[in-house]
Amino acid sequence: MSSSFWPLIKFVPAQTHFRFTALAPYAAIVSGLAVIASVICFFTLGLNFGTDFKGGTLIEIHTPGAAPLAQLRAALSTAGLHDAQVQGFGGPNDALLRFRPAESADPMAAVIPLKAALSKEFPGIQFKRVEVVGAKVSGELFSSGLMALGLAILLMLVYIWFRFQLQFGLGAVIAIFHDLILTVGILSALQIEFSMTSIAALLTIIGYSMNEKVITFDRLRENLRKYKRTTLRDIIDLSENERLSRTLITGSTALLALAGMLFMGGPTLFPLVFAMVFGIIIGTYSSIYVALPIILVWGAKRGDDEPAKPLPPRP
Repeated sequence: MSSSFWPLIKFVPAQTHFRFTALAPYAAIVSGLAVIASVICFFTLGLNFGTDFKGGTLIEIHTPGAAPLAQLRAALSTAGLHDAQVQGFGGPNDALLRFRPAESADPMAAVIPLKAALSKEFPGIQFKRVEVVGAKVSGELFSSGLMALGLAILLMLVYIWFRFQLQFGLGAVIAIFHDLILTVGILSALQIEFSMTSIAALLTIIGYSMNEKVITFDRLRENLRKYKRTTLRDIIDLSENERLSRTLITGSTALLALAGMLFMGGPTLFPLVFAMVFGIIIGTYSSIYVALPIILVWGAKRGDDEPAKPLPPRP
């Protein structure tokens, strides 16, 4: 991209010479403390499960005019329902109502007085669909979500193993676990709702984080073949400096795209977008200070198909 199209790109230096590996021991301490804090939050505070995982009732409605989402939320709050949510669905006249009745109440029995109250307050309202998610179904959804996360991580390990080396794959998987634990930890600490959309956010984080690792490992492998007589520490620093501008531009672009939804998307989108924003930031960090230090400790094989070259001199 030319700087004439985006003037701010000129502030990103074309070449840097940071010593990333020098900070690796300190980053390991920070990451370790963050993981411990996340685990403590998870086991003490738990996750703020939404209707998908707690069970509850879903009602799809159609109104004569544009669905009055704010008034519908107020009506559900007045009815004393737990975890009440209202979101647009389909056309502008359609909306979804999600809530949990009292623990001792029959879910379907709670729907009857609610429908009567809404029909009185919003004349012409139509109830197109009513579904009740029981505890058993919600538990199955949670188990399926965990299986999806585990399968995604396993497939990523196999892919990296075959494309690069085993230590590269293990470094990537450990970094992804680091990203997921910290993301779940902050969702637990802030008690942000955890639902099926949160599972989708975690899967997105896995994909973004793995993409960062693949790009990181690809540049590292290229330099390992090129500079065979250079120490692994220097090659890691060189590789990260070479791709730093791309990382900053890609990450900032993704964050800018999500910023609007984070601040203007409303309470329905906030848990999803917040998890994605945090995951992008922590995924970029883990590529440098979790995945690469593991390779630095383990070591890496170097190809013999190209002649050795001297490392470019530092300024």
